[in-house]
Amino acid sequence: MKCLGCYIEVKAGYCLKCRKKLFNKEKVSTKLSFDAPKSENLNFFQDNTKKISISGVQLKYSLQLKNGQLELCEKGGAYILKPIPEARQLIELNAAPENEHVTMQIAEQIFGLKVAANALIYFKDGEPAYLTKRFDVKGNATKYLQEDFAQLTQKSTHTHGETYKYEGSYAEIGTLIRKYVAAAIPALESFFKLVVFNYLISNGDAHLKNFSLFRTNENEYQLTPAYDLMSIVIHTPHESDVALSLYDGDLESEFYAKYGFYGSSDFLELANRLGILDNRAKRIIQFMLNKKTEVESLVNNSFLDETIKEKYVLNFNDKVKRMEMK
Repeated sequence: MKCLGCYIEVKAGYCLKCRKKLFNKEKVSTKLSFDAPKSENLNFFQDNTKKISISGVQLKYSLQLKNGQLELCEKGGAYILKPIPEARQLIELNAAPENEHVTMQIAEQIFGLKVAANALIYFKDGEPAYLTKRFDVKGNATKYLQEDFAQLTQKSTHTHGETYKYEGSYAEIGTLIRKYVAAAIPALESFFKLVVFNYLISNGDAHLKNFSLFRTNENEYQLTPAYDLMSIVIHTPHESDVALSLYDGDLESEFYAKYGFYGSSDFLELANRLGILDNRAKRIIQFMLNKKTEVESLVNNSFLDETIKEKYVLNFNDKVKRMEMK
């Protein structure tokens, strides 16, 4: 069988490496002690936990690890559980946990991005869910100060309406990274790499709230690990390519005017506005475009069904082709 964290072969459960990341080496069951949330058991969830947030249509529940078992909790949870979402306007919803999981694994294993520790887990009734460890919780259960870029740009429903988290550009985020993060250049390169990754992976929902800074024990600001990464086009085929503009005037670029979508030249212009050297940005992009074989291999080794695997790889390869166009 495969580890539900990283896909390596194991005799049972999670591999040691994933147990270290997620559970401080504790042996934790891959099956929860309760069923997935349904209309008939919602009272159980309401009595034992509060929903952390609703991002779009995705419910998130808080969990704590107690005596080797993950349990629902109202406060102090170190884990977030994301069941299969319920939304009539989306398709292939049963694949959502596996989609997010494989996307996070691709980001970390293939592209070297720093991501929140994550794995798949199953409810008692066998339904899959996505599990992630909170990176804003310290060992003593206190929290790091964390602010997303909707907060940092002072955008909310009050100031910018219901679509506030989509109002802005990645260049604008870069300006704030340069302002707040002491080690700005490596942070900007990591951010740029993540923006390119989201484009390649067809995550058109990487909005202002999906990027954050947190304050370390040394009182310095850093980018948080990446979170909420998913090939969103699997569930919303008509989703836009990006959640935010790359930069002001990006739709007027020569490449976009010619083809109607972004190419490498547009991302190089973003890199320029972020203060990343042109040769460095080109190397980053080429490194990512050279990973088609590795991405296909990891997707094929994932828990997605065969039809979704094929769609996932086709979408990725299509974006690579766009980036290779002149």
